[in-house]
Amino acid sequence: MKPLLTSTALALILAAPALADEIWVTNEKDNTISVIDVDTLEVTRTIETGERPRGITFSHDYSVVYICASDSDAVQVMDPATGEILHDLPSGEDPEQFALHPDNRHLYIANENDAITTVVDTVSRTVVAQIDVGIEPEGMAVSPDGKIAITTSETTNMAHWIDTQTQKLFANTLVDSRPRHAEFVKDGTELWVSSEIGGSVSVFDVATQAEKAKITFALPNIHPDKIQPVGFELGADDTYAYVALGPANHIAVVNADTYEVEDYILTGRRVWHMAFNADKKMLFATNGVSGDVSVIDVASRKAIKAIKVGRFPWGAAYRPTN
Repeated sequence: MKPLLTSTALALILAAPALADEIWVTNEKDNTISVIDVDTLEVTRTIETGERPRGITFSHDYSVVYICASDSDAVQVMDPATGEILHDLPSGEDPEQFALHPDNRHLYIANENDAITTVVDTVSRTVVAQIDVGIEPEGMAVSPDGKIAITTSETTNMAHWIDTQTQKLFANTLVDSRPRHAEFVKDGTELWVSSEIGGSVSVFDVATQAEKAKITFALPNIHPDKIQPVGFELGADDTYAYVALGPANHIAVVNADTYEVEDYILTGRRVWHMAFNADKKMLFATNGVSGDVSVIDVASRKAIKAIKVGRFPWGAAYRPTN
């Protein structure tokens, strides 16, 4: 029989503050990560990284965080509890973005300068494949079932479809100019790809690789050339998509079933990427030029706070702490 807690011990446990969930933001000009407390909406830690950190993602158990240190030509592996860089992975040159396979082991990395996708085994820390793709690859995604990886190439204007069993391309689909970000949505039945210069988001049927819709944007008093979709996230139940429009300084709210734009949310300057909190009621958007993060209340579709971070915040990722 376990001994009962004393009243003093119980009081200490009850009095101990619960750790709040976090949003991790890469600052590419400062070579740092800003850690935001989701409850207080304040920066609680600033952590040094390699040069020009951009893409960021956690392992599926949140035990480590992976960081694309683009100018260091490395993917860094960090202990999120201590901020200590544990080791680097052999990422290839200029890693931009990456996606972690559902097996929690294989990392698919877009190497912009080399026109390849590098597949790294994070356990053995070895390169298991390098796949030729288009010129200036950036966006990366892996399907929920782990069977397909996508690389987008900015100059070739394509989404490249990779069979993860053979590590070979099996399809290439054209998109508009300068694709930047890709996501599998609706349980992996659709692939969305944003095109920065083309000003659009292409929607593909994953089963056939056929384009089924194209989403475009228009804002009053903003020149079309400034409407440059980059990062996007799907909200609760994949009902709405939230698309960052870069120098247009707005996020578009898109009905994910009809593909119609329903609203626009004002943000800071040059909004890049986003991350939701746990219940997807708050959206955190990085604003590169204004050096802050817009906190958006999803229900009201309004920014409720701007949190100052480092210079040129770029990537964002959610971390639960309880």
